[in-house]
Parts: sequence; structure tokens; C-alpha cells
Amino acid sequence: MPNIILLSGDGIGPEIMAEAGRVLDRVNQQHALGVSTEQCLIGGAAIDATGEPLPEETLTKAKNSDAVLLGAVGGPKWDSLPMDKRPEKGLLKIRAGMDLFANLRPALLYPELASASTLKEEVVSGLDLLIVRELIGGIYFGEPRGIEGEPGQRVGYNTDRYSEPEIERIGRIAFDAAMARDKKLCSVDKANVLEVTVLWREVMDRLGQEYPEVELSHMYVDNAAMQLVRAPKQFDVMVTGNLFGDILSDAAAMLTGSIGMLPSASLNSQKQGLYEPCHGSAPDIAGQDLANPLATILSVSMMLLHSLNAPKAAQAIEDAVKSVLASGLRTKDIATGASGEQIVGCRAMGEAVLKALN
Repeated sequence: MPNIILLSGDGIGPEIMAEAGRVLDRVNQQHALGVSTEQCLIGGAAIDATGEPLPEETLTKAKNSDAVLLGAVGGPKWDSLPMDKRPEKGLLKIRAGMDLFANLRPALLYPELASASTLKEEVVSGLDLLIVRELIGGIYFGEPRGIEGEPGQRVGYNTDRYSEPEIERIGRIAFDAAMARDKKLCSVDKANVLEVTVLWREVMDRLGQEYPEVELSHMYVDNAAMQLVRAPKQFDVMVTGNLFGDILSDAAAMLTGSIGMLPSASLNSQKQGLYEPCHGSAPDIAGQDLANPLATILSVSMMLLHSLNAPKAAQAIEDAVKSVLASGLRTKDIATGASGEQIVGCRAMGEAVLKALN
């Protein structure tokens, strides 16, 4: 029996998780998946309850689960805490603890939302991009790191570090993804400045010889950022390291009109995964029924596809979301003011997806 750990987290996390949980329950019944769920703590909610951003109990249950569904973590309430006690550390620790090295972030523009993008419709219409980000290496985890020295003369430092095996395993994920799509892969680095990405490029070139059907290209990260807003449809799959992937995937998210629409999957070598929306905890709108739950609902679809091997249930959710958008329902973040739109809250949007599933 598949076991799913639910981590609502902070801010709008409980609201969006409630709707995603209802959708999961519905497809669980409709497709006889036999899924069981359990709520655990992470982030600020865990700090308030236990003093730790990731309680050992949560990590243990997550590592023994088939998949984890996460809402969001963080908020100004905990910003004054030491760095190692902040909510975001819980997210980094669960990624490392579960060895979730591969982050998949699709940027898919639904036709109904083309006018919601800040770019011209002809630039983004038909966008279907996948960013593959290495998630547990690079500068976010590299040692040594810290702040040293006397006040007024302190020095802060971090280490950007990748080994060949780390690069190779994320590269294989990206090449395999490209093979399943349009067979185009762009590897993003800064090999003109950073030795760590010189090695990155060498490994990608070597891997490319094993995938002769895939058209491999390389691009410096500054140019990649520019090209994403100039001509994003030139890309099919992009692969990059932790820091660059963090930045580029959020930029790609806005091409689709709202970061509130985009799910993500973080996987280990056993296809065990953590699934979450790309957006943050949005504490400014928490508790006001304004959050968009669709990214979290679509994260359930990714979970069903990648970790639970339930493609029909996954497709049912995607079809339901498409149906709801086609009907004109919009949360505030994806509203364009077009004729026929109806603005609804988080709860009503979740309810609409449930009805579409029927």
C-alpha cells in the first residue's frame, strides 16, 4: 500500500495542501490506488512545536514513505532565528536526507493563460519547457562555508563544489528526459569563469556521446537568463546546477503567467520523491482564501506519475485542471480581466477541480 507523507508547512501551505489532499483522496478512490496518508511537521510549524525545522520523526517517516507532498515553508515570524534553525533549513535537510538530487520543474503555458504572462503572447504561446536542476550539491551544500572575522572586517564565503559522479547522475536524468520529449538538451553553466562548471561541461559532453539522438548545446547562465525572456520556446530541456537552476526555474515560472501554476518533483535514484509547488509560503495572503492551489494539485499529478506509477490518475488530474481553466475560473494571481473570467478563492478552485474529476 503506497504511503504518502503530507507536509503542510507554513503560510498558505495548509490551505493549498487541504485542496491537494482532497484531490488525492478523490483519485485514490476513483482509481483504487490504495494510498494512505500521514501528516507530519516541517518548517516554521515544526519549529513552533519542537524547536527544530525538520524533526527527526518527520525525516524518518519521509525516508520510509513512497513519496512526500509539501506545501511551503518560511515566513517573517522566523527570520530572526539563527541560520541553522530557520524553516528553510528543514527543506534543505529533507532534500539531503532523502538524497533528492534531481529537481524537475516543468514550465507549461496553458492556452487560456497566455495573456497572463508579462511577455507578448506570440513569445510564450505554446511554451513547454522542462528545467532539470541538481538539488543537493553545489554552493548550497558545499564546504567550507561561513562568516569570519572581527565586526566591520568580516568575510562571508561559500564553496561551489561538484564531483563527476554528481554531475553524471543529474546529466543522465536530463538526457533521459530529453529522449522522452523533443531530444534537445541545453546545459547551462559559467565555464568561462568557474572551474566547477568547466568540469560540468566536460561531463555533459562525455554523456552526450551515449545519447547520439539528443542535440546537446551549452549556454552561459547569463545568456540563458536573457534567452528565457527573449525566446523561451527555443528550449526543450535545460539542465544546470543548484544555484543557477534555482534562479532560472523561477524566471521560467513567470513566463507561464504565475508561479502559482507550476508544480515540481524532486527525485532520488529509487524514484522516491518530494513534490511541491514552485511558489513560496506567501505569508501576506495566508488565511485569506486567496492562494492558488493548482500548482500543488498538479504536484499530486507529478507524484502519481513518477513515484506511484499511476499515469491514468495523473492524467485525470491534469485534464481536470485544464477543464477548470477552460471554464474561465481564475484565482486572483492568474486573472487577466478577460471576458468570461470568474475570480474564485483557494477553496472554490479546489472544489472546481473535484467536480471536474467527476
